[in-house]
Amino acid sequence: MDRMRPQRGLSLIELLLGCAVGLLIAGGATRLFVEHLRDSRRLLLEARLHQDLRAAAALVARDLRRAGFWQQALAATVPPRRPNPYRDITPSVGPGTDVTTYSFSRDTTENDLVDLSEATGFRLSQGTLQTLNGGSWQALTDPAVLRVTRFVVSPRRLTIPLGHLCHPACDATTTACPSLTVRSYRLELHGESASDSQIQRQIHEAVRVRNDEVAAVDCP
Repeated sequence: MDRMRPQRGLSLIELLLGCAVGLLIAGGATRLFVEHLRDSRRLLLEARLHQDLRAAAALVARDLRRAGFWQQALAATVPPRRPNPYRDITPSVGPGTDVTTYSFSRDTTENDLVDLSEATGFRLSQGTLQTLNGGSWQALTDPAVLRVTRFVVSPRRLTIPLGHLCHPACDATTTACPSLTVRSYRLELHGESASDSQIQRQIHEAVRVRNDEVAAVDCP
């Protein structure tokens, strides 16, 4: 019967080599885990930034479409004509600005006056998009989450002559020839995450004002 050979343990070199390989594998796994967390955080910030920008742009566009609404709009088209008290929208012409103001009727019974609750608008102030409500500006976006870097409202006007409806017909060279102005606006909204300025998004949207501007004049 053969005598059993005595068991031998790991040498110091083998033990150190095994520890080194284990640490290398653990370090690689830790690095992958950290990169995964970083990518997940970035995706979360990007999604939240895009969602907040989209929500703000949708609110501006939806509200701006109501600009100029007047319950007595027919009074601007039949004699004796009356001008629409809510017709003014700023900016009306020229280059885009970071402030837009307008009004629309909210009266239960129309009084043909722009009341404090009917004047509204939007502006960019210190990285925050604000809305005009009751005569004061209130924050629409949260600066702790979203920093708005650009808000531009650019007007576009298309004047349609209505002189062919007069008898005799008139044109743009005739004094007080009636016309209709179709108004639309281009919105530009840029923003960055308050947690990471490298994460940026931008929204562009076209808005057609539903209430066209009618010149309150009679045919010559």
